[in-house]
Amino acid sequence: MKRIVAFITVVVVSFGIMGWTSPGLLNNVHLGLDLKGGFEILYEATPLTGGSQVTKESLIKTAQSLEDRANKLGTSEPDVTTEGTNRIRVKLAGVTDEAVVRKQMKEPASLTFRSKDGTEKGAQEYKKIEMIGTDFVQNGAKLEYTQMNEPVVSIKVKSKDKFAEVTKRLLGKPLAIYMNDKYISDPVVSAIITDGSAQISVGGDLNKAKELRDQINLGALPLKLTEKYSQSVGATLGKQSLDSTIEAGLIGSAFILIFMIGMYRVPGLVAAFTLIVHTWLLILVFVWADFTLTLPGIAAFILGIGMAVDANIITNERIHEEMRSGKSIMSAVKAGDKHSLRTVMDSNITTIIVAAVMYAYGTGAVKGFALVLIVEIVLSIATNIYLSRFLLNLLLKAGKLSKPKYFGVKESEIREL
Repeated sequence: MKRIVAFITVVVVSFGIMGWTSPGLLNNVHLGLDLKGGFEILYEATPLTGGSQVTKESLIKTAQSLEDRANKLGTSEPDVTTEGTNRIRVKLAGVTDEAVVRKQMKEPASLTFRSKDGTEKGAQEYKKIEMIGTDFVQNGAKLEYTQMNEPVVSIKVKSKDKFAEVTKRLLGKPLAIYMNDKYISDPVVSAIITDGSAQISVGGDLNKAKELRDQINLGALPLKLTEKYSQSVGATLGKQSLDSTIEAGLIGSAFILIFMIGMYRVPGLVAAFTLIVHTWLLILVFVWADFTLTLPGIAAFILGIGMAVDANIITNERIHEEMRSGKSIMSAVKAGDKHSLRTVMDSNITTIIVAAVMYAYGTGAVKGFALVLIVEIVLSIATNIYLSRFLLNLLLKAGKLSKPKYFGVKESEIREL
């Protein structure tokens, strides 16, 4: 009796939680460009100065700079990724004014060192630009450590005389650092520097030191962005794609659930329940992890459901074989679970490995597909293997599955041992 109560409690409470939370979760799922509509641009990056090369670090920092600009434009969930050695792809959902986006996004990264010199006494803003990014030696910013093991950023400038004049005039005063008009820090000039080299203290914060080093190097080698490709995705097209995909997914899922229940009866009913739980958990992960749902993500979503169904079919077919061989129901279920587990786990683990490689080496939509597939498989193992077997064993040990027909096996198919 306790097992039946436990089974009913798990099912009722699960359906209650899913029914109560699902509307809010669905409303909070972030839709990607291909579903919500927006604008996509592919840029090719080249150095502003001749004889230079685009480094991996400068490309990554430029991509981060573009993402910051996209956020300032008010776009929702900008997706900015690097491709190859010199390309950056920008996806902006919900964009209305493409001309403004084009103008502001492709401006080179602007690094400036500013002072309050010449401003009103007591002014809080750094308005006077003392030095710009191109005043610094390319890739001249390095991460170093003092004798006290404190991380600092060492820099080199091209004109020693200019740097000496600036440090002499601002001795004992702050020299603020800005990237694209965004304040970074304001170290105080502690000495007159005549050799063109200096160290910037960041208060012992290693992450800040690394970030400042990368920003100065990016500013010393600002990249010119040339638009190679662009497309506008209408919101109507995105909505139609989403509606059609959801409709196809619901129809396919309904046929799958009917098939499972018709073929495997009670185990099929349990499998149908765990598939619903699996789907709800995936939506929950999307919202909690702030993932963006795209068409490739939906494809991975549906593929994962197919794999989850496959796991249930393998297990239930193995149980059928054990029953037909003449074993008792309890022995058949135990043997079927045991013998099918390795096959199911091997299949899932190999798929996770492939998806992990796709995520590591892929870009854009490929990464999204791989990530959703990995999450899907992990949830499938938890629900369609372990939760499904737990619920089935509750019913079995409660004595409610005493006949083979409850598993979809006919008495005439059972052989005598």
